[in-house]
Amino acid sequence: MRSYFKSLAGRDRSERSDRHLAFLLTLIAGAANAGGFMAVHQYTSHMSGIVSSLADNLVIGNLVLFLHGFAGLVAFILGAASSAILINWARRRDLYSQYALPLALEAVLLLAFAGSDLLPEGSALHSAIAIIMLLCYVMGLQNAMITKLSGARIRTTHVTGMVTDIGIELGKALYRNPPHPGPASPAPVVADRAKLGLLASLVSLFFSGGVFGALLFAHFGVAAGLILALPLVVIVSYPLLTDMKVKRVH
Repeated sequence: MRSYFKSLAGRDRSERSDRHLAFLLTLIAGAANAGGFMAVHQYTSHMSGIVSSLADNLVIGNLVLFLHGFAGLVAFILGAASSAILINWARRRDLYSQYALPLALEAVLLLAFAGSDLLPEGSALHSAIAIIMLLCYVMGLQNAMITKLSGARIRTTHVTGMVTDIGIELGKALYRNPPHPGPASPAPVVADRAKLGLLASLVSLFFSGGVFGALLFAHFGVAAGLILALPLVVIVSYPLLTDMKVKRVH
């Protein structure tokens, strides 16, 4: 069990560890996205929708909602940039925790979100725009990490792209190749059933995470962020402790 948890966020990757980490992160992303909507009435993983709302609110002159959307877009970009910086910094130092570092930061931010109700009224995290920025930053951080880890094969918050790829693979599966292709014919069209299964699983987990997150936030409010942070704390602890042990040895 320990070796399994260590493999999820560790430097040494396998197709199985990539897939299982993606499953966990997609579930968390769906839950955080639903929780963000319940907290501030805005989804925080949906950059297509946010950019569209920017245009709409600019035209109708709703400056407050325009600023909310713009802040979320900038935070998502900064989260992705932070993930790239952390991973590249750790790679230069040959750290075992190169992929765990962004997830550790995500766990800290989710804990901050969970504790925001304990702060005095009027503090920064009680502002809707602050919560939007925090959750969008988390989404960008997580999505960039899994993108770099998987070589852009997997994303955990980009459901539009996943659904598009599902459609492409279904189209390949339904396509009928000529029964007797000639020697100069192109290669037959074949669906990648493993990829189709992975994408369908990820979309289902994002949906399940949304249901789970909505239920959690309905019962516990922002304190539900603590439940979302706990699995991240578990899986990042092994790579971080490994680097600490190596540092002590040297």
